Formats: sequence, structure tokens, C-alpha cells
Amino acid sequence: MKLYCLSGHPTLPCNVLKFKSTTIMLDCGLDTTAALYFLPLPLVHSPRLSKLPGWVSKDGAINLEKELKECSGRVFVDSQPEFCLPEKELLDLSTIDVILISNYHCMMALPYITEHTGFTGTVYATEPTLQIGRLLMEELVTFMERVPKAQAATCWKNKEIQRLLPGPLKDAVDVWSWRKCYSVQEVNSALSKVQLVGYSQKVELFGAVQITPLSSGYSLGSSNWIIQSHYEKVSYVSGSSLLTTHPQPMEQSSLKNSDVLILTGLTQIPTANPDGMLGEFCSNLSMTIRAGGNVLVPCYSSGVIYDLLECLYQFMDSANLGSTPFYFISPVANSSLEFSQIFAEWLCQNKQSKVYLPEPPFPHAELIQTNKLKHYPSIHGDFSSEFRQPCVVFTGHPSLRFGDVVHFMELWGKSSLNTIIFTEPDFSYLDALAPYQPLAMKCVYCPIDTRLNFHQVSKLLKDIQPLHVVCPEPYTQPPPAQPHRSDLMLELQPPPMSYRRCSVLGLPFRRRYERIHLLPELARSLVPSEIKAGVSVATVSAVLQSKDNKHVLQPVPKPAPVPPSKKRKRVMEEPPEVLNPKPLLSGAVPLEPFLATLHKNGITEVKVEETADGHILHLQTEDVLIQLEEDATHIICDNNESLRTTLRDLVLRFLQKL
Repeated sequence: MKLYCLSGHPTLPCNVLKFKSTTIMLDCGLDTTAALYFLPLPLVHSPRLSKLPGWVSKDGAINLEKELKECSGRVFVDSQPEFCLPEKELLDLSTIDVILISNYHCMMALPYITEHTGFTGTVYATEPTLQIGRLLMEELVTFMERVPKAQAATCWKNKEIQRLLPGPLKDAVDVWSWRKCYSVQEVNSALSKVQLVGYSQKVELFGAVQITPLSSGYSLGSSNWIIQSHYEKVSYVSGSSLLTTHPQPMEQSSLKNSDVLILTGLTQIPTANPDGMLGEFCSNLSMTIRAGGNVLVPCYSSGVIYDLLECLYQFMDSANLGSTPFYFISPVANSSLEFSQIFAEWLCQNKQSKVYLPEPPFPHAELIQTNKLKHYPSIHGDFSSEFRQPCVVFTGHPSLRFGDVVHFMELWGKSSLNTIIFTEPDFSYLDALAPYQPLAMKCVYCPIDTRLNFHQVSKLLKDIQPLHVVCPEPYTQPPPAQPHRSDLMLELQPPPMSYRRCSVLGLPFRRRYERIHLLPELARSLVPSEIKAGVSVATVSAVLQSKDNKHVLQPVPKPAPVPPSKKRKRVMEEPPEVLNPKPLLSGAVPLEPFLATLHKNGITEVKVEETADGHILHLQTEDVLIQLEEDATHIICDNNESLRTTLRDLVLRFLQKL
């Protein structure tokens, strides 16, 4: 069993498991942090961004004015942002049988895998994962296509040139695996390969293994996966949460008795408490609004935004913010808000029960009805005429490199009354803000990540006790910025196996058993012999048929009768003689009773020598050696066949014949 690691990002995994005769891809996360090296794509013409000077090396030897621009003391790539793909060269991706998706954030690279590698298999995901994943992909495509860039920048990626560039561009890794965004056609084609599954639904793959999704408690439809054969079990835990938020709670008991547990997607900010961050978010928002400023919240169009809106719904009236407008701007804003209300069976019990009252499970339905929350596909159109300040705007993308958020950064960045609040933990907020410096608006970092922290995961692993744990390398050492914090790492016995991008791990357990079925007529012919209390053994002669990874023992076919021939044969061919099989022996030869038996039969001079495997008996008068071992008995006797036969019969008295 092998694990191929195609992504180095702990929370955006992409691994391939070879288990029995199947090849299974576990998630295909897309690392969008590469976008931070690119200039923002403004929806409205920006005089500042359009007049940036091109970059030329100090000695003038390298001129990349068309590809690189200097902005706020840093150098950025001036082309459509690119993303870091999972590794495609480590193994032939066309051999992948299935792809298992754990949540909608971990499927964003799916079109690159299914459309450009010769993939012909099936993708398994829950319905909310598919539908919200589709929204996020369509949103990403729209962001890119709304602001097309004519030129593509590739010269700077040359190794000799890149090492001469100023940081952080010269330190960017895997730049040749970066690609531009896919198209809507590729998204539709990729998602047409998805087969929907429900929690605890068992799906058989080629008769070899069975896969089962379990609720992971992180987001709508998010799953952990069980991959098992009759005698081996692998659990894949990715993006899980034990906190009480809007999704169904995490299913833990089914993860018990795992031979191997592959662990990814822990919280990216283990020192931040989500409840504390929500409180800080609300207090900073109310302070800004009271001072007459606007609040900008760069966020994804699904996920934490549902919890933020619910938190603000409860907080607004007590903070006298009832008249403040909230705007949610995204090409998929309407669909996202509606989907969250209709996936009732994927919600926690508290929200499910509201559906039967009937009430909308999320309060943002009421916010929309009372015009406190308005949603728009873009800043163009209705929004520009209905927009009033001070207000709170939720919009994407959290990288601040594309989407409507770029316009608000240009619009509000020069006023210290305004505040930008970062809630998504995927991007360094200082790197995200770099092309907008100097910035007058206040910046608040309130990252909300509900995924498991190290304390929670240690307790979980104690409860479910897998034999072996496999995890990304960063989880096996303290964070580089806090080397003394040994509590921010996994400390397990035995130590976890760690991986990084392009690792190939041999997982530490061997298949020892295979299930075989007996046909009823063959079973009827067996004659069991009891070898000890409650254990019977029977010998069987049969034909083993293996098909679709299922094994069946069938009776040996009888030879067909030979039809009489008209021509007389000189010699009649005799049928081959079928010999009865020799009986199988079981049991052990006990030393003391065997010596007593030899004594009764007149063999008295016996020297006993203990060995690593058992005993050697030297019959001195007869000059014979008898080796008694755990799984064999040897009688070494020269030129005395009658004595050898007598000794053999004495040994057989202590053994059972089958």
C-alpha cells in the first residue's frame, strides 16, 4: 500500500492512495496563495495601478518592464493571477480510478485533474459539496473573465532570472506548476463526472474496497472517508470540526479500529479561538460604524459568511446598528444564500428542527426580507444606485487580487475612518495588503477557522486509537515563528509518518488475509476434525476462481467421459490414477511424555539437548537423532529402517491426523 503526496499545503491536500487493486485520489485542493505574487485586477480603471513603473535590474542587464511592476516597494507580476496545481509528474494520473472529495474548498483543482490528465474515473462527493463547489469555481472564473489580461508573463519564471529578482518573488516555489484559471466549459465537464453520495452510504469499488463518507462537522456536506476491505481499514480525516456551528456534527465512532489514519486539514491558526475572534469581529465592526466609517470583509461566498451573518443578526440591535446596511457582493451571492437554506438534512439538529416549524434555518432570510442585507452580483448595475454609507460589505476574493474587493480597497483605502476585517485564514493579510500600501484604513485580523486544533485532535486520536497516523510534515514540528510551542504539534506514540510535496510513502501494514467464499456443494463435502475445543479443521481440494476481486472455491470438475471411438486403438489409454492425499498432521510432541514412551519401548539411554527451536534427543545406544521443533519433527536414522518406522509411529501417537 502506497501514498503519493501531490500537494505540500496541509489544508489543501491532494494525495493518491494505492490500496489493493484500486488507485484513489483523496481531494484535489488548489493553492491560490500563488495569486499574492500578482498585481490586483481592478474592475474599474485604476490610475494608480495603470501607471506603475516596470522592473529593471539595478545593472540594467535584466529588463522585464512588461512582466513585472514595482508597487509599494515590492515587485509584482503583471498578468492574470495563476494558481499552484497539485504535482502531475509523480505518477500517471490517468490511472486514477476514483477521486474522493472531503469539502468544497478541497475540490478547486478538479478541472485541472479531470480535463488534462486522461482521467476516466468517477468523482464522489456529497450534494452540498458539489453545488457549493460549483458556485466557488464559477465565481473564480467570473472574477478572471471580467478583467481579461492580454499578456502572459513567463520569462520571470526562468530559474536564472528568478534568483536575481527581489524577494518575495525570488523565493516563490514550484512556479512552473502554476497555471491560469480554467474555463466554465472545463468546470461543467469536470463536475459532470461527480457521483453524489450520502453520509454512511457504502459504495463498492470493483469488488476490492468499500468507501463510506462520514460527516466531518466543518462545512455543509463536508466528509471524512472510510476506505476498507474485509480485513484492512484506512480512514481519511480532512477538514473536521468539533465545534457547534451550522453543519451536522462530526461522526467519530466509525473512525475506530483503523489500521492507518491519514490526517490533514487542521486549523491554520491554532492559537486563535473562533468564539473570541467572532467577538472581536463584532466589536471592531460596531466601533467603525459608530465613527461613521465603512467596514470591508473580504471572504469566500460560502462557509464562515453564514456564521458571520448569524452573529451580526444577534448583535446588531443590541449595538444599535439596526439601520446599517449590509451588502453581500458576489457573482454567486444569491445562489449561495439560497443553497444554505435548502440543504436542511445536512445541517445541525437545531437548524434542521427549524425547517419543520417552518422557519428558515439561517436568519439571513429575515435580514433579506427586512432589507438589512442586500446581495448583488457585482458593483455595477443596481448596487451603484442603491449603495449608501456607512455600510458593511462582504465580498471576494480574500487574496485581494481579484473580485469586487479590489474596487473597495481603492475606494476606501485612503480614509482612516474605514476598516478592513480579515476573517479567512488562508492568506497572510500583510501580503494581501502589500500592493495597496501606504494604507490609511484600519486593518483588523480576526481569522475564524473552526477546524480541529492540536489539543482536539490529540484527544480524538486517543479515543479512536488508529494503529498508524500519516500527516503533513508541518504537523510534526512547532510553527517556525513559535519554536518553543511543542503543544502546537502532534506528539504520538508511535510517531506519525509525515509527508511533504512529492513524497511517496509505503504505509506500514501488510495485507495478510483475503476473504474466500465456499460453494454450498463443496461445503457439504467437508469433514471437519476438532483439533482443540471450539476449533475444527477440514482439508479441501477445490478450484479457486477469482473475478472482480471476489474469490470463490468451487468443486474440482470431474473429467468428461471419453466418447467411444470407432477406430480401435492398439493400446487402451488408462485413466490417471488418483491417489488419496496424505493425511495432514497437527499438534505438538510433548517432551516428557515422549521420553516416557521411548522408555516403555526399551529405549532408555537418551541425552536431551535444548536448542533455540526446541530439543534434540540423542539415542546413544541406537545412534539416532530426533529433532523436536515447534513446526517439524525430524528422525535421523541410518541403515535401520525398522527402528525408523518404530520411532515414526511413536511420534504419530502424539499428533492428530486430518
